[in-house]
Amino acid sequence: MKFTKTLLSVALLSATTAMAYEADKTYRFTVIHLNDTHGHFWKNDKGEYGFAAQKTLIDNIRKEVEAKGESVLLLHAGDFNTGVPESDMQNAKPDIEGMNMIGYDVAVLGNHEFDFPLQILDMQEKWAKFPLISANVINKKTNKPLVKPYVTLDKNGLKVAVVGLTTEDTGKLGNPDVTENVIFNDPIETAKTTLAEINKTEKPDVRIALTHMGYYFNEQHGSNAPGDVSLARRLDKGAFDLIIGGHTHDTVCIDEKGEFKLKYTPGEACKPDFQNGTWIVQAGEWGKFVGRADFEFKNGETKLVKYELIPVNLKQKIKLEDGKSEYKLYQAEIAEDQTVFEHLKKYQDEGDRLLGVKVGEVKGKFEGDRKIIRFHQTNLGRLIAQSQMERVKADIGIMNSGGIRTSINQGDVTYKDLLTVQPFGNMIATVDLTGQELLDYLNVVALKEIDTGAYPQFAGISMVVDRTAKQVSDVKVAGKPLDLNKKYKVSLPDYCASGGDGYPVMKKHPSYVNTGFIDAEMLKKYFEENSPLDASKFEPKEDIIFK
Repeated sequence: MKFTKTLLSVALLSATTAMAYEADKTYRFTVIHLNDTHGHFWKNDKGEYGFAAQKTLIDNIRKEVEAKGESVLLLHAGDFNTGVPESDMQNAKPDIEGMNMIGYDVAVLGNHEFDFPLQILDMQEKWAKFPLISANVINKKTNKPLVKPYVTLDKNGLKVAVVGLTTEDTGKLGNPDVTENVIFNDPIETAKTTLAEINKTEKPDVRIALTHMGYYFNEQHGSNAPGDVSLARRLDKGAFDLIIGGHTHDTVCIDEKGEFKLKYTPGEACKPDFQNGTWIVQAGEWGKFVGRADFEFKNGETKLVKYELIPVNLKQKIKLEDGKSEYKLYQAEIAEDQTVFEHLKKYQDEGDRLLGVKVGEVKGKFEGDRKIIRFHQTNLGRLIAQSQMERVKADIGIMNSGGIRTSINQGDVTYKDLLTVQPFGNMIATVDLTGQELLDYLNVVALKEIDTGAYPQFAGISMVVDRTAKQVSDVKVAGKPLDLNKKYKVSLPDYCASGGDGYPVMKKHPSYVNTGFIDAEMLKKYFEENSPLDASKFEPKEDIIFK
């Protein structure tokens, strides 16, 4: 079955527009897309994802498509930076070199491309053999776009324009020392002016928005800046043929009832969203999936013929009859490209060496023993909750004790030590709650049982927790009584926000943001910026009183 849409609206065309395509000729092209790889150039310990396997998969698609005389576009929707220590410590050089080897056509700037000084981004741009684009990111010094606003690509005689757009929330999500040098204009207004310009000067046949703005079903973006659905709806019908997004780490698939599939099982059919004449796609996170969209173009009309999200060696946990479990592939294994494997292995090994480098120093002991931290508020629980809270400018920090695996002893501390404390690579999420919503949330979370990983550690808040009455009282935020009508920003692991450890699901809340910041990486930054750390200054004292 073909998904059909009209390519161009009357508002975008005039009688004088001269198109590049040949009349009555059918052009076929395939768009391959990824997003939010966040430093995951290397496979994980289960052998999932990784650039070497992606290279094999993408090469196979290319061979299949090009053997039929058709063309391929490979696009990255931002956030190649931040998330894996081996990548972070090498300024994402392995990621960019891996992307070069895979053969990307273009990538858009994500908000995490602004975690580091602009000199790093400039260096990364020089490493890349593909253009980094964004039309709405302006250099304050020059008042010109920081990178190319768009590119046009000739694909077997078909002229394809790719416009880059970055969420304006980058101004509050990125490193303030970096973002103060940049202006993030309204991407939707920028899209309108950029489209008008390219329709007049470039006259493309196909228009693609490569965005890092986020997917919010039915425009439910809450306190976040508008995302891809808003972009499609606020432009002329069919202004873009395709929006390839990132930022929210979603697998954008719509079910038969027209609802967004919150839980997508690898390998099942996926129909992307279709808004105001524009298809919207996004391929999850970390390179777990490669998105593939096959199109036909004829006489100014584009049809989406087929779409799929291809899992890259993803595995499911299967329980065996003897009570044990094993990991089984969802689909046939994709072999790793050996050239890419060998090239990136030297970076993986170098990253491993760098992990042993000192990141800070501790006076005293930060308590993380599971026999203590799952029963009591501890200084390590406070440190982690507070470091996450401060990093994302939240009012309250909450951390599940199960995400803290050991103590930090007095003396020098290495990054490897911190990864032992927080080994899961959870991302920090935020949610904005009214005082009443926060009270309702605390009446669930604060009552989580002791001796479980769900037992919460807090920062920025004090309260009395009555386990008999099953409610909290005397709640104060930053020393002030809780205001039921005021909004408070809460930081918590994305694992908990997704309902992990039995926490209320916050991922569906309109204000939910997955910041993309990895917990251990943020703890490392806190050590680097505040060392030496005195453990006694993080004692919870009587902030949380349990009855």
